[in-house]
Amino acid sequence: MAKPSREVPPALEGNDQVITAAGTAAWAVALIVLVIMRNHIPASSHWWIWTCVVGVGLGLFALIYIPQMKRSRARAAARRSSGGAGG
Repeated sequence: MAKPSREVPPALEGNDQVITAAGTAAWAVALIVLVIMRNHIPASSHWWIWTCVVGVGLGLFALIYIPQMKRSRARAAARRSSGGAGG
């Protein structure tokens, strides 16, 4: 006899802004540590400082972009559900 299969649970959704803020903060901490320790880092590894700068910059961009993207997706879903797109 076949086992009855269980219903698939809904996907869990994380808080995107908290996750992005935590990642940005981690890059910022790494940047601060590297800037403080730059005299002890070999010259060939100074590119890590710029990697952290880019990480912080992209994180800040994402903190601004994510809420706009979510609002846009919600508006699009509302239009689709109301039948405004007509397809």
